[in-house]
Amino acid sequence: MAAIDLSIFDLLKIGPGPSSSHTMGPMHAGCNFRRLLAGLPAETLAAATRLEVVLYGSLSATGHGHGTDRAVLAGLLGQEPAHCPPDFLDELARTPGLRHTLGLGPPGLTLGLDDVVFGPVVHPFPSNNTLVIRLLGPAGTALPLAEREYASVGGGFLHYPGQPALVRGAPVHTYETMADLRRLVGRKGIELPDIMLENEMAITGASEAAVLAGLDAVLSAMDAAVTAGLAAEGLLPGPLGLSRKARRIYQRSLSKRQPHENVLALLCAFAFAAAEENAAGHSIVTAPTCGSAGIIPATARFLRQRQSVAEQTIREGLLAAAAVGFLAKHNATIAGAEGGCQAEIGVASAMAAAMLAQAAGYGLHVVENAAETALEHHLGMTCDPVGGFVQIPCIERNAMGVVKAYTAYLIAAAETPDHHKVGLDQAIAAMEATGRDMHCKYKETALGGLAVSVPNC
Repeated sequence: MAAIDLSIFDLLKIGPGPSSSHTMGPMHAGCNFRRLLAGLPAETLAAATRLEVVLYGSLSATGHGHGTDRAVLAGLLGQEPAHCPPDFLDELARTPGLRHTLGLGPPGLTLGLDDVVFGPVVHPFPSNNTLVIRLLGPAGTALPLAEREYASVGGGFLHYPGQPALVRGAPVHTYETMADLRRLVGRKGIELPDIMLENEMAITGASEAAVLAGLDAVLSAMDAAVTAGLAAEGLLPGPLGLSRKARRIYQRSLSKRQPHENVLALLCAFAFAAAEENAAGHSIVTAPTCGSAGIIPATARFLRQRQSVAEQTIREGLLAAAAVGFLAKHNATIAGAEGGCQAEIGVASAMAAAMLAQAAGYGLHVVENAAETALEHHLGMTCDPVGGFVQIPCIERNAMGVVKAYTAYLIAAAETPDHHKVGLDQAIAAMEATGRDMHCKYKETALGGLAVSVPNC
């Protein structure tokens, strides 16, 4: 494989929940297909009669609960994930029968939620999360006027045939594994956050000031999600009737007399807050996915509020977290539909453990050991959302994930680094193999686990 050349902001994306693979990815697909339509000859567009979107695999199985139909429709109507107002998606849900003018092709060319078809869960496409968008001509036309197959591979990333390669610079520091990063740090004497910062500048061409501003924007969006979640009350959208808990947990944390109880309650409250905002379809940051979007924001708020850590140190912690996310995506997966919940909550917990260790001033060995311990103790976790909604068990798993991250950090900080027996590369390899062996019903299809044990709440 080639060296990792992702941008930090490929991994940490601002956009609407509740699922990066089921919401952001399909919305990106809709936007992409709209651009394809805009480039078609006028006579081709003039012959169009309707659009059709077919969802396959996990997108079909849990698309209703994740709002996949609304997301792809919003993209086709020109909405980008980073700037799509939550009210726009809420309005699509409130008016499912409404037709919307596409603004391309014949004046009468409209589309609505009924143009999104929930296709077979078992299908021949390479990716579990596949959708196909077609522009159709008059009845009897043999072939679509335009068609594109998309794979939504987690974290808001999108793949499709003929996709042009991103034109980017080469990383200054080349690595594929944590072993490579250890060699870089040992040989060059450079710290992990600096490796990440210098690579980001080289890959994207952005200045240091621009990269830091981007990190601040991500951290601000994360903190806004925590703040909004702590203030909100009532029921989350959907038929489960699930009550928000973040505000109550936070209020109870303020009355805890034992310091350890206060720490755990704060971590849980912050994670619940951002995860509940995600479940409501509000703006969050993929870290690395929407389903795990409560863990890194909880860690950042904890460092800021409970430990009074400086913002520059929190940035450095976020850079270390991004390195762990890159390694998991490059060598395994971060998509629940591909690897189960170990790939979402497990990777996010590993990222948070690395963030805590980095922010506390520890070197790469402790950062790696913290991340490995957190990931190791999520191995085998299935993705089994009840009713297909990113609510049960997803929200509580964010809280458990950040608590495990904190515990992993404490263990790594206390042990002698050389006594740690399992490396992060080995844990990621185990996660990849486990996900490959996991039955598809445990990978975001809502066909196994809690999704069938607790069919009605």
